[in-house]
Amino acid sequence: MWDEWVEAVLARLESRRVIRVAQPISLPGHVSDYDENLADGPRPDDRAAVEVEMDEPTFKNLIFDDNSPGVKVGNSEKSCPVRKLILFSGNDYLGLSTHPAVRMASMKASMELGMGPRGSALICGHTNYHKLLEDSLANLKKKESCILCPTGFAANMAFISALGSMSSILASDRKSSKNERIAIFSDALNHASIIDGIHLAERRHEVEVFVYKHCNMTHLDVLLSSCTAEKKVVITDSLFSMDGDFAPMNQLVRLRKKHNFLLAIDDAHGTLVCGNNGGGVAELYDCEDDVDICIGTLSKAAGCQGGFIACSAKWKLLIMSRGRSFIFSTALPVPVVAAAHAAVMVSRKEKWRRKELWRRVTEFSTLTKHQASSPIVSLVVGSEEAALSASRYMIKHGFHVIAIRPPTVPANSCRLRLTLCAAHTSDDIKQLADALSLCVSLQGGSRL
Repeated sequence: MWDEWVEAVLARLESRRVIRVAQPISLPGHVSDYDENLADGPRPDDRAAVEVEMDEPTFKNLIFDDNSPGVKVGNSEKSCPVRKLILFSGNDYLGLSTHPAVRMASMKASMELGMGPRGSALICGHTNYHKLLEDSLANLKKKESCILCPTGFAANMAFISALGSMSSILASDRKSSKNERIAIFSDALNHASIIDGIHLAERRHEVEVFVYKHCNMTHLDVLLSSCTAEKKVVITDSLFSMDGDFAPMNQLVRLRKKHNFLLAIDDAHGTLVCGNNGGGVAELYDCEDDVDICIGTLSKAAGCQGGFIACSAKWKLLIMSRGRSFIFSTALPVPVVAAAHAAVMVSRKEKWRRKELWRRVTEFSTLTKHQASSPIVSLVVGSEEAALSASRYMIKHGFHVIAIRPPTVPANSCRLRLTLCAAHTSDDIKQLADALSLCVSLQGGSRL
């Protein structure tokens, strides 16, 4: 029925002449040939993705107790030594942010075109470069179409605002009744961008919201069964950013067949990371046809910036016409789009990067006996002080690992959030495991 509902909404928007479509502006130049910059395995310049430097004052600020008086060190020194750290806190899972092809694509577009026409996508910001990236992402996600947004946060907001608008449009702009509203079922640990989008739609009285216990399909089934709304949507992170666990995709697919809901996933941390082709969590679980809407970001494994929504052509029209964060935002700069396209193409050709990444996950699990299910490793230590102490220890010993505290996570569930990367070496993982064993109980609970 969802196709029919979307068609009905589009028909009403068309009758009011408010359907909006981004028409790409053709820019000179051509996309670089990435093949000359490909490699069969790790290369020296990959290390730039995981090696960072920190000036001495900043280093001291981080390793001293935040609450102790007199330990803050200013950054006014003109010249000071630097500390080299191995980065275990970023989201550049494949090390593509420093890849020669990504650098060259960005540089070439910047030199030839500058930052590109600056405007919203519906005015002048959508170019042939943007369309090329959208087409490549639609192909990656096995979807009919795709729409670019400035960030992954904006992508979730755009989808949910467009989704919510269906209620009032189908109700002919009168206040929709409770049963006419769209029922959204959201995982308790979904990303903040999903939560904020839902809250906005809820305040506009467009949706009814049901939050189910994290990855608890029994609870979700009960909520779905007791809901009388005709239009139901389930939205979930595919790979949860703080805990590193996967949504139960196979069970979600079974419930989708039972309840006929629209299934939307935020595949921010799964895109390019999971699946043989990097298609994400849906490819990993072989359920791409069962996912109706796939939202993602280009700021994680692609190593660039931007968000996207892979969907049908009808949904794209609706989001372009009613997705507020898409409509009212300036489009991504052309060099960023060119770099992101290069990253997507390279990730599909250099499949060894995914293999190296998952080797690091296996090595970490073997060395620490902490069974990591993904490149996101969440070590919960409890209190803020315990997390800060552990983080200071890791930084002092050469590892950029930051404590995660409220409001990102609930009180007393503070943690070290580690992220593994294809550019890390086996030796990096061994050294990391050795340092962690001295400051954190890898079986749970604080040590320092």
